[in-house]
Amino acid sequence: MSYSTVIRNATIVNEGQKFIGDLSIENNFISNVKQGSINGTFDKEIDATGRILIPGMIDDQVHFREPGLTQKATIYTESRAAISGGITSFMEMPNTIPNTTTQKELKNKFDIASKDSLANYSFYMGATNDNLKEVLKTDPKNTCGIKIFMGSSTGNMLVDNSDTLSQIFKNSPILIATHCEDEATIRINTAKHIEKYGNDIPFELHPIIRSEEACFLSSSKAIDLAKKYDTRLHILHISTEKELALFKSNLSLKDKLITAECCIHHMWFNDSHYAKKGSFIKWNPAVKKESDRVAIVKALKDNTIDVIATDHAPHTFDEKKQNYTKAPSGGPLVQHALLALMELVARGEISIEKMVEKTSHAVSDCFNIEKRGFLKEGYFADLVLIDPNKSHTVDKKNINYKCGWSPFEGDRFNSTIQSTFVNGNMVYNNNQFIENHMGMALTFQR
Repeated sequence: MSYSTVIRNATIVNEGQKFIGDLSIENNFISNVKQGSINGTFDKEIDATGRILIPGMIDDQVHFREPGLTQKATIYTESRAAISGGITSFMEMPNTIPNTTTQKELKNKFDIASKDSLANYSFYMGATNDNLKEVLKTDPKNTCGIKIFMGSSTGNMLVDNSDTLSQIFKNSPILIATHCEDEATIRINTAKHIEKYGNDIPFELHPIIRSEEACFLSSSKAIDLAKKYDTRLHILHISTEKELALFKSNLSLKDKLITAECCIHHMWFNDSHYAKKGSFIKWNPAVKKESDRVAIVKALKDNTIDVIATDHAPHTFDEKKQNYTKAPSGGPLVQHALLALMELVARGEISIEKMVEKTSHAVSDCFNIEKRGFLKEGYFADLVLIDPNKSHTVDKKNINYKCGWSPFEGDRFNSTIQSTFVNGNMVYNNNQFIENHMGMALTFQR
């Protein structure tokens, strides 16, 4: 049965333009986008006067913890939090239990998501030192990428064998995404600090332990391998100014074989926040200096960095309350990512056009996603309506993460996500979830 919706009088932000206009939806797809009015009769009309309409954010790095770590999160709970934050598609990481290092475990995740995910989804195939045959079976058409941890991770997912790394970079049928921190450097730094402080290392020393040099050494190694084998490489969560010199800003995204991602927390926090936030802003790679934060934002604007992600990685509140050596790294971010970016827009640090480019358009282009990430006729209607004049404060009563906490608790955001559409279906509206439709598996033009 055909069903149509029109969103009227919105401030539409798309492909570097901002204008007042209408957008219409026919079933799952955008049927028209127009400055001014779209004529016709529709089953549903939405007056979006004073609201901002953008394509839904595509988050290329999340940890939704299922299977095996469901005390922290599930695909259902975190996709639910994601749509409340205007994230309509996600790509999830392989360090679950069991690790996603076989085609069987990869399929299992897709099966769970097909039943439980309110957002669109894809999953990374994980590499290890000894699963090259499984990696090479990965289908480029329906899997977002191969994930390599070139720094410590859960289980057997640290890939530190040079021959294995070379074989993966040489033969991968698909984009490789890397976590880059040099493990040897981190181990030396950790041992020195444990010798001095025991297990109660001050959290503000986290960026000293997981240092700028550890990031630079590992990123350099990944890039050298990619250049040697002409590999399509995507380096995740850049956290230092020093690493930026490794990337090119004078190429268009379609011409880049090596791309870079930054994350919300590295755009928002700096090392001065450890005194108050402690373990709740403990991430790997670490939040570092204000000069690094400023350089990352600048690198987004000049296209040295290509996309923005969350690295959403929840842990329970009790886990995060532990001392330095026991408190796990990572935190929940999908509900508040776009709202934090809207604050950076309000401060004049980035433009809203650049925000949309880096959270939607460029992610689609980077991963060659089919018919998503733009407000275009014939594209899936993954949309977000933002109310830029409705402020709220983050507290435990309005947090949708299963873990029940946020690093933004106590912060006041001047914007609110009013409505989210996934595949043309309104799935979230004015703090209410409409769970009548599941998301779809992303597909890729490769």
